[in-house]
Order: sequence, then C-alpha cells, then structure tokens
Amino acid sequence: MRPHASLPLFAAAATAQATAGPYGQCGGIGYSGPSACGSGYGCTTYNPYYAQCYPGVVNTPTSTPSSTSSLPPTTSTTRTSSSSTTTYIQDTASPLTTTRTSTTTTTTTTGSIATPTTLEPGWYWIRAVASPYYRSYLQAAPTPAPTTSPSTPGGPNALISNPSRAGQFNVISGQLVWHRFGGQQPMYMHVEDPADRTQRKLRTWFAASPNAHGTFGFQGDTLTWSVADISRPNAAAWLVCAGDELFVNTGPFLYQTPAGCFDHTIHSYGGSKADV
Repeated sequence: MRPHASLPLFAAAATAQATAGPYGQCGGIGYSGPSACGSGYGCTTYNPYYAQCYPGVVNTPTSTPSSTSSLPPTTSTTRTSSSSTTTYIQDTASPLTTTRTSTTTTTTTTGSIATPTTLEPGWYWIRAVASPYYRSYLQAAPTPAPTTSPSTPGGPNALISNPSRAGQFNVISGQLVWHRFGGQQPMYMHVEDPADRTQRKLRTWFAASPNAHGTFGFQGDTLTWSVADISRPNAAAWLVCAGDELFVNTGPFLYQTPAGCFDHTIHSYGGSKADV
C-alpha cells in the first residue's frame, strides 16, 4: 500500500486552484498553495509553519503566519489512575507466544474537545504489526500541552500503546505531524540528538515546534527516520521499551536488542477505526 506518494491534501495546489480543500493546508512558512478555504471552512493558523482549513470558523484568507499569531484555545486533560495487566499475544509471523506487561490508563477530557475515534481525511493511524505490540498505536503521554522548551526532551513521550488513545498523523515536509482537534495546534515528533553517535536508541517525544534532528518519511506504508550523520542499518527500525515508550533504533534490527525493549517497524493504517 502506498497512500502517501500522491496525497493531494498537503501537496502544493495548482495555480488554477482557487481554494484549499477541507482540512487542507492554507498557509505557513514555505507554503505556496491557496490561502482561501471552501464554503463552511476557515483558514486557522496553528503555528508559523502551518495553517489548515477547519470547519465552522470565519473564512479569512491567511498568508504566511507570523510567530506572534494567536493560537486557538485548548482543553485540559486529566489522567486518572492506571492498572497493569499481562497480555499474551500470538505473533502471526511466528509460532511463539510473546508476553508483555501493559498499562491501561483511563483519560478524562474536560471541556468540549474530544479526540475523534474515526479517522479524518488526509490523516493516518500509525501502528505496530508484530507481537508483542501487535496493532498497538502511536500516541503520546501525558497528552496535554507540550513542553515550552522543545529542544529539551521534556515533552509528552511518544508511545505505542492502547488503540483507544490512538493519534492521527501524517508526514508533511519531512515532519511527523500529530493532528489534534477542536482548534488545538498540531504537534511534531522530535528525536533525541545525542552526543554519542554510537548510541543504540534515541528518545522520541512531541512538541509544538517542528523537529530539527533528522527527517521522517514513508517507505510504502512503513515509517522511517534518517539523519545524515548517523548511519543506520535500517531506517525503519524502532524500539518499544518499558512503559510502551517509542525509540529510534540506531543499531541492527532484531540483533543485540537493548534489555527491556522490542524491535518493531511501525506502519500507517487508513482504516476508519483504530480497532484492528
């Protein structure tokens, strides 16, 4: 499956196109497409790099946004207590049964914003496809506002976990963008920039500003990350470790796996629900 090669929603629109489509990009630094949105949609500025046609707002054409643009209101999220369970999952590619311990957390959202459970046009779920994280999905924890210092790994951790909290994502101009709803600004996955280039795993997290270390992409439906000064045997190699945290694997895939971690590739999925 190669749904990303010709994705029309985020491609630069032809000059003859007068308006951006629903949920289409309509502004941002380096963007050269239409700045007006169709009927019922308005161009909402999320940050200096991205503005999007969102339903139910005033339809005002937007030029490249400045760093002083106001952000839409957000809604707070409260995380409740969690409980640990042991899950046994049969890997479809192997006769062996693998065991892992997962944490189930109930999340209560206040206000009017709720994370949709149906995939929106132009976005994808991202999930693992092998045990022990078979069909667990990319998301973040904690989920509220990102760190105010995006260069420091202090934002919400990137996780591969429970489908009920799956985020919706796409790769746009080399950035892995997490689509957030109800006027909340999008967030970007960041990758640790280590002093030791031989380090086996690199931490990932989300922040409001774009990632400055490396480039995300898709090989078919497989998510990759690459950077010029780190030679990786497999650009699609990831590790999921204790607490369901996601790391870039800079070493060989399925060889000398760090203790407490599992080797995985992660893939986009275009089904309407994150339930399979």
